[in-house]
Amino acid sequence: MRAYIIQRLLQGVIVLFLVTVVIFLVMRLLPGDPILLYLTQDEFSAASVSDEKIAAMRHEFGLDKPLPVQYIDWAGNVFRGDLGKSIMFGTKVTSEIGRSLPVTLHLGLLAYALSIIFGIPLGIIAAVRQGKFADTLTTTIANIGVTAPVFWFGILLIYVFSAYLDWLPTYGYTSPFENFGLSTLQSIMPVLSLMLFPLAGIARQTRSSMLEVVRQDYIRTAYAKGLREWVVIMRHALKNGLIPVVTMAGTMARRLLGGMVLVENVFNIPGLGRLTTDAIFSQDYEVVQGTILVVAIIVLVVNLIVDISYGWFDPRIRYS
Repeated sequence: MRAYIIQRLLQGVIVLFLVTVVIFLVMRLLPGDPILLYLTQDEFSAASVSDEKIAAMRHEFGLDKPLPVQYIDWAGNVFRGDLGKSIMFGTKVTSEIGRSLPVTLHLGLLAYALSIIFGIPLGIIAAVRQGKFADTLTTTIANIGVTAPVFWFGILLIYVFSAYLDWLPTYGYTSPFENFGLSTLQSIMPVLSLMLFPLAGIARQTRSSMLEVVRQDYIRTAYAKGLREWVVIMRHALKNGLIPVVTMAGTMARRLLGGMVLVENVFNIPGLGRLTTDAIFSQDYEVVQGTILVVAIIVLVVNLIVDISYGWFDPRIRYS
């Protein structure tokens, strides 16, 4: 196991290197100059821009150096824990990520946990009650969740619960440590929007895998011994039925990160997705590279946890 984890970590380093190279090149191949874009945000500032000021800022951010030198300098700073300075905010990228990442983690982890907590039981009930009302209802909800765009569902929630019923605030974010009640109200619609797709995917996969498991001979033997239905399901069928669900849960975690970008923009939430979007539009190289690096690390950690968890669900799996 230890050798396998070390191997995966080394592979992760290679993946991170490739990701950073790609995003570095993509950002610099985009048309436009981030310094000029920053200095000409309005007519007043555009009129006072001089070539000397542009050259000075390009030198300050190292944009006057050759591309290989820029990347080497940036990568060297990353190893020292310095992700650079934001052109847009004039602050450290680590500070901006430090402010936005907890927001994304709060909403993302809450949505992910609720997706698993409700998705797996719904899938089990649908499998056990195949062809009945519970199965039909779960399948319908799952199909809607898989096909409905997350931004459309978020806008629909805003229309119903904010514009029409006036029950929930339309946008914004408050830390639960500052005002727990307001934070809860502001989190309801974003979390519902985020958890729709993962909930649907996990419920569908759980139903499918459980239907396959309950048809196995050892499950029939357990029923023949006179065990109660839920004892058979929970003690004998569930653990084997969850192996494909673990894979699906890992995939849903990655999809949820993508959904955060849309949800944070729909609900005006100052999270990592919103920060990345704003940085892309303003061509803030350092912020984009920093946020993508953080997201890539999160994805690699999720993949590693999923791979390791296989051994717990199925002891026959051995890592080498």
